[in-house]
Amino acid sequence: MKLGVVSLGCDKATVDSERLVGELVGHGAVVTPDLPRADVILVNTCGFIDAAKQESIDAILSAASLKSHGDVKAVVAVGCLVQRYQQELQREIPEVDLFLGFSDLHKLVPELAERGLIEDPVARHPGVRQPVTGNAVHVRYLKISEGCDHTCAFCAIPLMRGKHRSEPLERLVREAQTLEAQGAREINLVAQDLGHYGRDLGRAGPKLPELLEALLAGTTVPWYRLLYVYSAGITDRLVELMGRTSRIVPYIDMPIQHAADRMLERMRRPERRGTLREKLRWLRGAIPDLAIRTTCLVGFPGETDQDFRELLEFLDEVQFDRLGAFAYSPQEGTRALAYPDDVPDAVKRDRLEELLEVQRAISAERLARFVGREASVLVDRVADPDEAGATHVGRVPWQADDVDGVTHLEQGGRGEPGSLVRARITASEDYDFRAVALT
Repeated sequence: MKLGVVSLGCDKATVDSERLVGELVGHGAVVTPDLPRADVILVNTCGFIDAAKQESIDAILSAASLKSHGDVKAVVAVGCLVQRYQQELQREIPEVDLFLGFSDLHKLVPELAERGLIEDPVARHPGVRQPVTGNAVHVRYLKISEGCDHTCAFCAIPLMRGKHRSEPLERLVREAQTLEAQGAREINLVAQDLGHYGRDLGRAGPKLPELLEALLAGTTVPWYRLLYVYSAGITDRLVELMGRTSRIVPYIDMPIQHAADRMLERMRRPERRGTLREKLRWLRGAIPDLAIRTTCLVGFPGETDQDFRELLEFLDEVQFDRLGAFAYSPQEGTRALAYPDDVPDAVKRDRLEELLEVQRAISAERLARFVGREASVLVDRVADPDEAGATHVGRVPWQADDVDGVTHLEQGGRGEPGSLVRARITASEDYDFRAVALT
């Protein structure tokens, strides 16, 4: 069986896709990037915001259309959008053969076998995670827990993913060892909130620092990165470990969503402006050269121009290194759906544009401090011919994969993707660096 894969949404969904693909490969599937020539197309959907929902629907429709003018015999849709709207999708897109919510994923192999698309429903070898077609094998993601216990008013993730459940430590170490054997040089820890890891494993159970220590001891992966950890989960123990361990890169993705106390309360966020300020001051004093990324939401119901100005002032004060942002869109089933959406779409767009422009200037100033410094560059690829002056493209420890910009490396020699090259940073350009490899 030739398998085509379309994986949408967040890095946590990427992990889900890799696990499903690994299971199918264990039953003899061969992954192909040529979707029209695939026997089965697996679409992993996202349902976080309206734009993601539309992208997922478009991907499902595109895959289904290939059944009439390609080799495609079956289309399978899974993921968050399916979990929330399975009945509606089955009714509106009958061309799709299988819609499987999270509790039904165990039916994937039997259903395909019943259709004659899997010859042997007994696995030929244990399924292990397989990189999704087109993704680099040296940059991987390790999902350490599922679900979320937070009750943010704007977010439907708990409705789709359920309550927080930590993965067993031993299983995560084995999975990290598998990723390393497949070529991983950077492993990004992901969850809805990394800081909640272990809360459901009992008082004596491992927490995030113990998990990190086990991963460091059980692998030789040179870079571990923490993505998406609420400020309350950033503990003394975690910071002490990061400060003394170079294999945990000096980088934290800490979402704040807003900085006006009135909006934080209305969003049902656990932090307040003062506590965020103190946490950031402490982090930067404790971990040298720490890069902090955050996420902000604009246009939430009730957000006044004064609230928005407070957010901009806070960003200018605390100087996040990187920032992602999105405009609010109402999501079915969330508390905010009951709020009047009193911020016009045009105002949301204007605020989003202004916020990103403010952050562009902040990031440029923050990045400039690294010019002239030496750093390790993880090579991601050989440079394209139009990337003048660069032989390779990679990232320094302060740049996360896919979201933070890149480092254009000159004189990189024979550096292969996944190799670490020592270099001197010579310039910063918007969100990118330029660097020269050291001989």
